[in-house]
Amino acid sequence: MATEPPPPSLDELERRLKQARPEQVGAGADAADRPRAMGMAFRVSVELVSALAVGVGLGWLIDYGLGTGPWGMVVMFFFGAAAGMLNVYRVVEGLGFGRWSKGPAATKEEDRGERG
Repeated sequence: MATEPPPPSLDELERRLKQARPEQVGAGADAADRPRAMGMAFRVSVELVSALAVGVGLGWLIDYGLGTGPWGMVVMFFFGAAAGMLNVYRVVEGLGFGRWSKGPAATKEEDRGERG
């Protein structure tokens, strides 16, 4: 019988697993950040859908009350869509990803008393 090399130790296996795990999670994504990201995605979707629902509901009420046909609902749908996108923009701006948001550099300048 040929002698087989001994299997690698558990310490070696654990070291290799720890080395491989960060590659599986993704670039810079920590497992602890996933619930926060999912919560933010849920909030963004609720902001958009609720604004659309309010717009369509108000449009339906306008059509029902004034007898204007589908035009009130169509117009209010677009107003609701615009409001929903504005709400989503405000949420994203609060995270520091907005176009005109004050990022870390702006807050450092304000701390030093520089305004521009």
